[in-house]
Amino acid sequence: MTWWRTGAGSLPEVRWALAATALFAAGGIAQLAGAPPWLWWTLYLACYAAGGWEPGLAGLRALRERTLDVDLLMVVAAIGAAAIGQVFDGALLIVIFATSGALEAVATKRTEDSVRGLLDLAPEQATRLTETGAEEVVDTAALNVGELIVVRPGERIGADGRVETGASDVDQATITGESLPVDKRPGDEVFAGTLNGVGVLRVRVTRPAADTVIARIVAMAEQAGATKARTQLFIEKVEQRYSVAMVAATLAVFALPLAWGVPLQEALLRAMTFMIVASPCAVVLATMPPLLAAMATAGRNGVLVKSAVAMEQLATVTQVAFDKTGTLTEGRPHLAELRPLPTAETGADALLALAAAAEEGSEHPLGQAIVRAARARGLTWSGAETFEAVPGSGVRARAGGLLVEIGRPAASPPQDGEPAAAVAELEEAGYSTVVMRVDGKPVAVLALADRVRPGAAAAVAHTVAVTGTAPVLLTGDNPRTAARVAGAAGLRDADVRAELLPEHKVQAVRHLQERGARVALVGDGVNDAPALATAHVGIAMGRTGSDLALDTADAVITRDELAAVPAVIALARRARRLIVANLVIAATFIAVLVAWDLLGELPLPLGVAGHEGSTVIVGLNGLRLLRQAAWRRAAAS
Repeated sequence: MTWWRTGAGSLPEVRWALAATALFAAGGIAQLAGAPPWLWWTLYLACYAAGGWEPGLAGLRALRERTLDVDLLMVVAAIGAAAIGQVFDGALLIVIFATSGALEAVATKRTEDSVRGLLDLAPEQATRLTETGAEEVVDTAALNVGELIVVRPGERIGADGRVETGASDVDQATITGESLPVDKRPGDEVFAGTLNGVGVLRVRVTRPAADTVIARIVAMAEQAGATKARTQLFIEKVEQRYSVAMVAATLAVFALPLAWGVPLQEALLRAMTFMIVASPCAVVLATMPPLLAAMATAGRNGVLVKSAVAMEQLATVTQVAFDKTGTLTEGRPHLAELRPLPTAETGADALLALAAAAEEGSEHPLGQAIVRAARARGLTWSGAETFEAVPGSGVRARAGGLLVEIGRPAASPPQDGEPAAAVAELEEAGYSTVVMRVDGKPVAVLALADRVRPGAAAAVAHTVAVTGTAPVLLTGDNPRTAARVAGAAGLRDADVRAELLPEHKVQAVRHLQERGARVALVGDGVNDAPALATAHVGIAMGRTGSDLALDTADAVITRDELAAVPAVIALARRARRLIVANLVIAATFIAVLVAWDLLGELPLPLGVAGHEGSTVIVGLNGLRLLRQAAWRRAAAS
């Protein structure tokens, strides 16, 4: 009941859908138990009222704007079913539509809540320096361009700006998606909502609160989400035109016989029969079972597809764009190599153990990666006697009587034996590097990188096979790192775009779509949310994904298995093929029954049986995708 506690239960659509479902269930139980007809009829009609009043009212409002809402047509069809004694069928139709509307309302509310929650990343208050040098705490919304703020260790930066004084490392994954904190020194740009490391920074504000990068992310996500919210199932677009024709035909079937002297009851019965057999219910159900079955099968295999619209759109994807950090990669640094220098007096394992002793007290992701690597090799070490984190430089510790310093290559002036060549080689290959010194002498260069997910290359190859197009890599990281990850993930000849801010990712997706591609973007971070909302289909990685990314995306990979991306696209395409087959079946039944009713004498029970029979056939055909074999075939296609 988590969804209820988070506020979904307060939505009127949810309350009315629950009421309609409860009344329908009560009516069904009463009918099966042999209760008096008046009792279960009353319960069914109450179900009509609870679940049908809102779409009915909305449909009447749409009529005033000369638009025929398909929900209104379903309500009319349900009433028509009750008028000819098929009250159970009408109530079931009401419950289906009420439940669908409730689920849509819940999804919309969660997305809106996540967008609002994104603003919490930027702190409400900041420490501003006055002209006299005094400090005062003010609301970040009151900061003006040109003012100076102080950001202490562990605080979130309150405004976009440039560093005036100080040095620190800043975690800006929420904005750029970079997996490693970035060193910041005077002149460097910082963003509101990013997390300061161990140093103290003085930042000159360069943008007002309403124009910060984080505020623009919110605006872009809301705008793109509102645009996609208007997307409909293809069959719904057809229904709107079909509905107009059907209503006109039903009125004609009723009115023309009356004009020719046919008794009122006979004309009404023929018109109601026509409405039942010509109703698009069978067409709707021809469409929904394959999509819902595909959604259920995908869910059992670690892919949550949020709506039938999203599943239908997955079937039309022609190109996939991958984010890097947390998507193709695991989202945290790993020690890729420890390269001893000629000046080292011990082997690689001894150096790694010494580095782990120095970094064990560090909270920096690079330090934690070094400690994990040492433990993975089964190394042991004694704790450091002293430890100091040097803002913007690294760490300094005394371990085993030795002074150990680990920091960025540029953190100290070059010395004799400075490993410039090794640093250049490793950074050219796309690694982040730190230099290890013992008693002031450089002894090793450590290369760190975000590790590519296992199976990423196979997933990329399968994606190419399914879509017929090479994927695109979109990342906020630097070009060298992007190229290294692309190579490791099998994207050697792909379009790789690096150093992208959120708005640049949106532009990249739009550019691909303007060229005719239907893009599925796979991402995980806050910075991916606007692009996820802009893409034809947004797919979020569940375990590493931010709340905004998860709620903005159309589908979520709950197990973080990249292989699920091409598999769910292949499954969606199979669902589309079944939909086409079902539409042919449904259209054939409708055409035969309508012709029989218009040209002959179609008994009402036979018309209802034919209509329901077509529904059963197409429903069972669509439910074939519930079998686990459907996923296995999609994963192997």
